[in-house]
Amino acid sequence: MTSKDLNEPDWLALARELQALAQNGLTFTRNPYDVERYEQLQKAVATMLAHGFSVDPVDVQDVFKELRGYVTPQVDVRGAIFRGDTVLLVQEKSDQKWTMPGGFCDVNMSSAENVVKEIQEEATVDAQVKKLIGVYDKRKHLPQESRQYRHIYKVFYLCEIIDGEPAPGMETQGAGFFPVADLPPLSLGRIVEAQIIEAHAHHLDPARMPYFE
Repeated sequence: MTSKDLNEPDWLALARELQALAQNGLTFTRNPYDVERYEQLQKAVATMLAHGFSVDPVDVQDVFKELRGYVTPQVDVRGAIFRGDTVLLVQEKSDQKWTMPGGFCDVNMSSAENVVKEIQEEATVDAQVKKLIGVYDKRKHLPQESRQYRHIYKVFYLCEIIDGEPAPGMETQGAGFFPVADLPPLSLGRIVEAQIIEAHAHHLDPARMPYFE
């Protein structure tokens, strides 16, 4: 799988790999000379990312300072809830666009427990998980304008409401059901239309096999 296949530039894939190498090196090395080399490598990566995203290298370096431990992908969960041919979406305060409720997983909770928590926080309804829809490598589904530095796995679950009616939560400013065939502007850094369509196919066919890549 090349960066061209992922719809992301070569420099971004290279920067991600070099940052992982530098951070992993800083995690395990006890050699002060190697520490200096890995820190220099991180500065070079920060410059590369700053140029690519048109931001200040110092801001990128500040982010790197907060990173510790061996680098692994982050896990994002999304809950798909349908009523007939309509899907529950929430409107993000950050960009005023729409997505399935969800977010990054917290520790001491399973991914399924996390998605139930996120649905309650973002749509203010109690829900339960019915089945796994699929696991996506986010890099393979982001449009060019929404590319990101972080490497994220997205886990989608088919869920159902067991109590309450959708309403905005602390991090959202809207919540409601929309026709799958007529979706509002999507928050493309969080979800794409094809993922909603795939989730709807699982709603229509509970025996459908989970998607993975």
